[in-house]
Amino acid sequence: MGHPRKALRTTTVGAVSATLIAGSALGLAPTAQAADAVRFVDITGDGGTVLKANVITPAGSDGSRRYPLLVLPTSWGLPQVEYLAQAQKLANSGYIVVSYNVRGFWQSGGEIEVAGPPDTADASKVIDWALANTPADAGHIGMAGVSYGAGISLLAAAHDKRIKAVAALSGWADLIDSIYSGRTQHVQAAAVLDGASLVTGRQSAEIRQIFDNFYASNLSKEQDMINWGKKRSAATYVDQLNKNGAAVMMANAWGDTVFAPNQYADFYEKLTGPKRLELRPGDHATAELTGLFGLPNDVWTDTGRWFDHYLKGDDNGIDREEPVQLKSRSTGGYEGYPDWKSVGATRKKIALSGTTTIHTNVDSGADGGIVFLSSILDQIAQAPPVASIPLLPRRWAAVWQSEKYTSAQQVRGTTTLHTTVTPTKESGTLVAYLYDVGPLGLGKLVSNAPYTFHGQTPGKPFGVGLDLFSTAYDVPAGHRLALVVDTVDPLYIEHNPSGAQLTFSSPANDPSYVSIPLREQ
Repeated sequence: MGHPRKALRTTTVGAVSATLIAGSALGLAPTAQAADAVRFVDITGDGGTVLKANVITPAGSDGSRRYPLLVLPTSWGLPQVEYLAQAQKLANSGYIVVSYNVRGFWQSGGEIEVAGPPDTADASKVIDWALANTPADAGHIGMAGVSYGAGISLLAAAHDKRIKAVAALSGWADLIDSIYSGRTQHVQAAAVLDGASLVTGRQSAEIRQIFDNFYASNLSKEQDMINWGKKRSAATYVDQLNKNGAAVMMANAWGDTVFAPNQYADFYEKLTGPKRLELRPGDHATAELTGLFGLPNDVWTDTGRWFDHYLKGDDNGIDREEPVQLKSRSTGGYEGYPDWKSVGATRKKIALSGTTTIHTNVDSGADGGIVFLSSILDQIAQAPPVASIPLLPRRWAAVWQSEKYTSAQQVRGTTTLHTTVTPTKESGTLVAYLYDVGPLGLGKLVSNAPYTFHGQTPGKPFGVGLDLFSTAYDVPAGHRLALVVDTVDPLYIEHNPSGAQLTFSSPANDPSYVSIPLREQ
């Protein structure tokens, strides 16, 4: 019978490789010819695992001088040629670039460790190899990557003080807060990762068990999963990262359905060294995608500037720019801020008055969209998921609306919900949505977030505080904002027992509200 998954991996890697290489050959990376040819090499990683890698050096490098080194671990499920176009550009500008397929994927050996200790150790082994086999400068080393490569780069910088600069693009700093925020499984995102790894890699028994427990909502294994995730999160090692002093640039998309921007923003605030945070419209890794084919791309341009300054010492001004750079989903320009807390400089509350009861287990029609597709449509056509707010069935959706705004409201940062919930069962899930509602009642999704509770006493009220996913969105004059809460969304696993109800109230001594962060006018 053979091994169909292995055959599929081989066929797919050929197709992906051909596409990326063709992109360079057809002139999508016009500077590529100035760099030396790509060398494909085997590098021995942690425990003797063979990592498939490629190396590009500046044209004419003959060992008479040293060059700064950039190490690029691949994204989840992508082959080692992923960064070829960007690697050629970087080599042309004076870097030794080593890109390698992370363990467990494609032709590299080992099993998928999900940025576990072996992956961190592999990064250091790749650096060791580069210093021994290329004219790389040991005093000027950087790491960069998209998605999985971003997470590994941050972790490696916390564990290897030789790494002086990092560009972490569409990655994570807190793995659990990414796929289990609000104690709720982000099932579509997890399924995409699971499926991709089954086709392109070899799952370890540990990661298979993590996925199975995740899907099964196995609460007896919840703490084990949290501990597993913390070991794989740069946020756990932020003190080490700060001590090592690496200059850290992070970029993400507002609509990232795998690694929501909140966890990057929280991590950014804890960094004490040189740092930069960039947030743009899009979904997971879509903001960087065109750059992988050598096309002009803001994320990769800033990545190059970041390394040029912190590894080569170029006075290109990136260190003097506002370190937080945002691009609104509604406008085309960038906005600069001195720090994250300045993004939503003022806050406006919408009172969630009265008492409202909703029934669970039915999707009201308010949804966060479809993983990847919805945020890509928003990125390209400013077309987020929509819902008719007047037509939402109040049996299954609670709705509160603001007054009609006389001027545009520039929502920036993290909207927070504070309310009191009385359940009829000990467990449950609610999903909060913030909508921009036009004159005809059509609501465009601004943000959302899930919240799950377990172990509550039926009939006893308890407080809920929930951060919605951070965003930048302009609400036009004449529109309203609406908060909608229901209990079912295809993006998430819900935990509402059959027949359960949730009652939302606003006690006099603890009023309910949603707090909207607004850009200072």
